Amino acid sequence: MLAKRIFDCAVILLTAPLTLPLLLATALVVRAGLGSPVLFVQQRPGRNGHPFALIKFRTMRDMRRDDGTLLPDAQRLSRLGRALRASSLDELPELWNVLRGEMSLVGPRPLLTDYLPLYSREQARRHEVLPGITGWAQINGRNMLSWEQKFALDIWYVNNRTLALDCRILLQTVINVLRSSGISASGEATMARFEGARSPNTAAHRQALDPEEHS
Repeated sequence: MLAKRIFDCAVILLTAPLTLPLLLATALVVRAGLGSPVLFVQQRPGRNGHPFALIKFRTMRDMRRDDGTLLPDAQRLSRLGRALRASSLDELPELWNVLRGEMSLVGPRPLLTDYLPLYSREQARRHEVLPGITGWAQINGRNMLSWEQKFALDIWYVNNRTLALDCRILLQTVINVLRSSGISASGEATMARFEGARSPNTAAHRQALDPEEHS
């Protein structure tokens, strides 16, 4: 745990000459294109399900129906927002969450707090570690995966995590970002909402657990 914490902070410090100008430039672009606020802050579950304030760059407009309810995410996602998500620049402020010890560079993605009571006991094990900016599921299909496949990959990471694996995931994340792969499921801004644990299809579950199938 300490070694992973040192690794995260070292990577952030070493890449600061690149990330700090990107943070500033992205903030200015978001301010010009979407206005204020520049940042999107939302409570997400961290390690052991404890909530923390996730920080991202804003990618959606505040568009509402006549009754005041927000339009679906896919309709509110701006062209600028799509570009930010495709490049993963919207995730850069989460480096602050990593420095605060609320996240790691690598781990299962922090999802909505609404999902906490919906996980199976096995799926809930994804909260045994700090959530990450990127993770095993993100480099092996990201939002093109089903929820069951994604959670199976998260649990595989929990069971097999090492610093060497983290390095592999970070390297593959850079490659995937350059390819803009797996950004969103068909017809969705990212993915459809998780509606609760199901009995996973055996073949799909085995495929998600096998790291070589998604390398």
